[in-house]
Amino acid sequence: MTHDTAPTTPAEPSGRLASFFLRPPRWLARTIRVATAIELAIGVTALLLIFFLVLIQVGQRYLPVDGWPWTGELARFSLVWLTFAVAGVLVTTDAHISIEMVDGVRNPLVRRVVRVVACLVVAAVGVGLTAEAWALTMDQGTIKSPAMQMPMSWLYAISMIGFVSTTVRSLVAAAKYAVLGVPEQTYDDVVGVSTV
Repeated sequence: MTHDTAPTTPAEPSGRLASFFLRPPRWLARTIRVATAIELAIGVTALLLIFFLVLIQVGQRYLPVDGWPWTGELARFSLVWLTFAVAGVLVTTDAHISIEMVDGVRNPLVRRVVRVVACLVVAAVGVGLTAEAWALTMDQGTIKSPAMQMPMSWLYAISMIGFVSTTVRSLVAAAKYAVLGVPEQTYDDVVGVSTV
């Protein structure tokens, strides 16, 4: 007599912390969604600014009008804002640059420890960047950009949003990996093949 057995799946972690990460309270989930929307809105706005400002710069070369020097300056500032404003979102979605060689290690404890340490290192860098952005925001209030006359504190204040987000989200990711472990990835997940 043969018995067909269903494939076993890893048991879902249990406990208060595990349930908190698997099913966060509604208010927290809503807060995370709003923060993510704000960060993405800053990033999208910066990206659109870069696109249109560069188009204006190209057009100014072929039109018989004087160029606007502030367009290049704002495009550079927008690139800074785009880069740092969405850094926290990339940490949460696990879309930031990472070494995937560790994901191929079969020992789940090694994967978990490496991921937790990596998240803590990112959080430490986020703390340093946040502190420096805060100091620059407080110190650079009277200095203005050459073309736009924008207070330079704005450049650092908007970037600080991304630094704070990166720090908080990295700490949360470290705790999540410590409690839940690193999810197993299949070959299809790694190469991006849809199984639908």
